[in-house]
Amino acid sequence: MTWRSSRVEVEDSHEAIQAYFRARRWSDGLPIVAPTEVRVAAMLAGAADDPGRVIGRVPPTWHDLTVEKLAINAVMAGCEPAYLPVLVAAFEALLDPAFNLHAIQATTHPAAPLLIVNGPIVREIDLNCGSGVFGPGWPANATIGRAVRLVLMNVGGAWPGEGDMATQGQPGKYSYCIAEHEALSPWEPLHVERGFARDQSVVTVIAGEGPHNVNDHVSEAAGPLLAVVAHTMAALGSNAKWVLEDSSYVVVLGPEHAATIARDGFTRADVQRFLYETARLPLRELQLGGMWRMHDWPRWMRAVTDVDARLPIVPSPDAILLLVAGGPGKHSAVVPNFSVGRAVSRRIGSATS
Repeated sequence: MTWRSSRVEVEDSHEAIQAYFRARRWSDGLPIVAPTEVRVAAMLAGAADDPGRVIGRVPPTWHDLTVEKLAINAVMAGCEPAYLPVLVAAFEALLDPAFNLHAIQATTHPAAPLLIVNGPIVREIDLNCGSGVFGPGWPANATIGRAVRLVLMNVGGAWPGEGDMATQGQPGKYSYCIAEHEALSPWEPLHVERGFARDQSVVTVIAGEGPHNVNDHVSEAAGPLLAVVAHTMAALGSNAKWVLEDSSYVVVLGPEHAATIARDGFTRADVQRFLYETARLPLRELQLGGMWRMHDWPRWMRAVTDVDARLPIVPSPDAILLLVAGGPGKHSAVVPNFSVGRAVSRRIGSATS
């Protein structure tokens, strides 16, 4: 194999390797796996791809991300070779201009790329889609998400306070990768709604805040339950305002909540329409602060003078990305988008295709 990346020699001890990488800010602060030639070669074998292929340029420093550099960071994050196709597809999505990674890297908002994985690969590499889906315990979720962040730092140069200007950040900036629990969803999975075949593996990326919990142990019907979800979505301090062309919102229903809603005959489109119509704030509340006058609202919204008029937080019902994930319990989550950049999906390849 012809290597394109530079070589360094470090004393062969855990302590020396960690010190060397941390001194050069090639780490996220956690211990890394040394990216030796043997480990990187094994990682590259996980995807049928040219190591020298440039996937794109990573802002804000705009350095080229090759498949080889991605593999190096995947090794450092602790990934298995079988995870590499997910990362390749994820960065093809992240570096799509529609995603607007530059703004997401540089903003003071605590946006982090959230990866949502669908399809057969979820089972193949054991991605968590059940209990604690946003939390620890699953190597695939943890290390794939971590590899994304290492690339954004090591290739893109987004170091906290230098390139990454998030005022406070959030834990999703360490790792932010989940899968949909398709077996417990009463509706078609997210990737099918977005135009892919059910038997295809797909990753969807969106820049999101940390998940906001929706706690409802009382509602026994779709209407009251979705009203609670909508109330959680329409918070004055959220950045998902207000109906920019690219604005979107992720709603992750727990399986028990999803079953309650579906039992009342609600389709996916019904849920999206209900939330679009209900997750609103009146103009008088919007004028209190938050993101008031920060964005270029559509002309029709700027013409509103009735302070009691309730205005939407996304441009249309289909801007609400709805999926089912999690385990037992009457909890769901909403993930407000950064709002300047679209959700982008890419099909995941494999080691043989």
